[in-house]
Amino acid sequence: MFWPRWLQDEKLFWRVTQPALVFLAALAVTLLLRRLLLSRLRSRARSSSYAAVFLDTIRLPSLLWCLAAAIALSLQFVELPPRKLHLASDAIAVFIIVSLSLAGASVAVRFITAYGERQGMPLAMAGLTRTLTRLAVLATGLLVLLAYLNISIAPMLTALGIGGLAVALALQDTLANFFAGLHILVERPIFVGDFIRLESGQEGVVTDIGWRTTRIRTLSSNMVVVPNTKITSGTLLNYSLPQPAGTADLPILLAHEADAERAAAIAREEALQVDGVDPEFTPLVFCDPGVLPTHLQLKLIVRLLDQTQRGRILSDIRWRLLRRYREEGIPLPRIELVKSWQEIPQA
Repeated sequence: MFWPRWLQDEKLFWRVTQPALVFLAALAVTLLLRRLLLSRLRSRARSSSYAAVFLDTIRLPSLLWCLAAAIALSLQFVELPPRKLHLASDAIAVFIIVSLSLAGASVAVRFITAYGERQGMPLAMAGLTRTLTRLAVLATGLLVLLAYLNISIAPMLTALGIGGLAVALALQDTLANFFAGLHILVERPIFVGDFIRLESGQEGVVTDIGWRTTRIRTLSSNMVVVPNTKITSGTLLNYSLPQPAGTADLPILLAHEADAERAAAIAREEALQVDGVDPEFTPLVFCDPGVLPTHLQLKLIVRLLDQTQRGRILSDIRWRLLRRYREEGIPLPRIELVKSWQEIPQA
């Protein structure tokens, strides 16, 4: 029976099979270590969001890392020309550096987001913060890769400087919005989750601060996309600062013959019955602007626990006042805008 030459020669046999055996053994050991690590993370993921993030991120890349480690170890037992062996080792190292950089960027971004949610830090949850974190980790990985390959970055920095000037001139508006986004994150005039009013009159909740735009969800669930430069250069009202609670005023119109003091007392009582009105703040009623030619006008001031509910709360107060005034017989103004046609002079 004919046997291959490498099976007949004992030295040649070990020269061929030894790398394969080393590869299988190394792969088995690394997979076992991976299994133990994932099991530990899985047990801690039930009580720690950070462990859950790390587990979800490295589950797939860790398989590739185990394979790369096994290949790198088996290469030490393969008889290859030095040049080919060096190229193979470099390829594995490049793969490890690139994959670690990508996984590290993903882990860093998700860690910062989880930390921001846990600590109530809108700054950490902003889109621009996530982008800058990802860029920082990937830039670090690129520098490590260039250092491993013995590539000088001085010529690259020179080329980037010249090219960056051209790009800056071509993308002035984009860069202006980018730096405006940085200004928002540093100065913090608004946060993700704040209820704000733009100079144009639009109101809504800030859902994201990106590298170019800020997204605001209006009370009607529409999305308003505003360039960051509009936020930093315009005037806006942040209802959530210094705290989400705030006051709101509601005009009350009455007929001249109405009992204003009784109407004011009813307004205070009914306002405190509405969900979302601060019960520890006594509503105020002012005679403002007071007696007008057509009616009597008061101003009710209440304190809201959450100003994002302003529209709903004021609407509930209006309904309760309307029903109560009708029950109590407090007259509302009746303004006659047009006289009957008999009194209009005919041409």
